[in-house]
This record gives sequence, structure tokens and C-alpha cells, in this order.
Amino acid sequence: MDAYRTEEEQLEALKRWWDENGKSTLAAIIIAVSAGFGWQTWQGQQANARAEASDAYQALLVSLSGARETANLEPARAQARQLKENFSGSTYAQFAAMHLARMAVEAGDLESAERELRWVLSEVDPGSDLAAINSLRLARVLASRGETDQALAILDRETEGSYAAAYALARGDILLLQGREAEAREAYTDARLLALEGGLQGQLKSLDQKLESLSPVPPRQVDEPAPAAGEAVE
Repeated sequence: MDAYRTEEEQLEALKRWWDENGKSTLAAIIIAVSAGFGWQTWQGQQANARAEASDAYQALLVSLSGARETANLEPARAQARQLKENFSGSTYAQFAAMHLARMAVEAGDLESAERELRWVLSEVDPGSDLAAINSLRLARVLASRGETDQALAILDRETEGSYAAAYALARGDILLLQGREAEAREAYTDARLLALEGGLQGQLKSLDQKLESLSPVPPRQVDEPAPAAGEAVE
């Protein structure tokens, strides 16, 4: 009987606890389960969106490859615009805009190229490789549009890192475009040194040609020893 009474007392205590706390506890459980389900659903949607963006980008690359043979870029342009519109927050959209900028440059539409490159720069991390690449391309587009001072201002922001040689080269080209040959020669010399340090051997021939066009004395080759003190230079 005492045991039965104890069980009845425990049951009554449980009922009182439920009356006081049960509803809020149940609500908390429902909210937690819903939040977990919502997170999983959102994660699934994000994964699906990434897969769709990837597929759209692969289709764009196929169109671009085919356009080289047909010389008809309009289908690729349409796909790139659609990808950019449907997946604007993705890296694939940024790549699509870069392709649009390149196609615009090839078509002589520098205004559209500038617009696409500026859009990419508004989307990417300022310190990323994509920012460095697109800033470099934007500088060259601006220079081609006659905005050489603005182009140089962009190039002056990037003086170190893996793109330093490319920036110095572009700076030399723009300075030469302005008729500032001595400064252009200095920029090309910097670019050549940076290319050597970075192992960018493919850029050396072009840089040597640019330097030779600005100086009667050709630049010393990498494996060519420096002349000794007092030795005549032929």
C-alpha cells in the first residue's frame, strides 16, 4: 500500500510538472526539431543550387569551345548572362561575367567589358586572386578607353604577390602609351626581375623585346655573368 501511495504521489507530481512546464517544453522540442529540419532543407537547397550552377557553367564552357569554330558567340553570351542572373551569388556567376568581359573586349565593346569587370570586383573578396586578376584586366580595359591615369591608380594598389610581375608589365605598357618612356623602361625592368624571381620564364622574351625597343643596350641574360670591374663592355 505504501508503495502504491508512493507511485500515486510520483504520478501526481509528474502531472503537476507537466501542467506547469509541459507546454513550453513541448514547444521548445518542436522548435528545435523544426530548426534542425529547416537547416537540413536549406543545406540541401544550397547543394542543389551549387550543382545546377556547376552544370550551367560546364554548358557555358562547351558553348565557348564550339563558338571558336562557328565564330558565333551569341549563344555563349546568352548562357553567361543567364548563369549570372540565376546564380548571382556564386563563383560561377563571377566566372561567367569574366567570360562576358573577354567576349566584349574581343568585340571592341570596352564599355560592357568594364561594366562586367567592375561587377566581379564588387562580388569578390578584395584580397583574393580573382580580385587581383580582374583589377589587372580592368586597368588594361580602362587604358584602352583612354583612362590611363585611372588605370595606373588601379595598378599601384598591387605591388606584391604572385601577380606583381603582370602588374609591373601592365604599368610599363600604360606608361609607354602615355609617352613616359623612362618610367616605362623602369617598370619593364621591375617586371623582368619579378618574373625571374617567380619563375615566369615565359614572360622574359616579351619583356626583353620591350626593353630592347626602349634601350640600345639589350638586357643581360640570366646565365650571362656580369662584367668584371674595369672590363670593357662590348
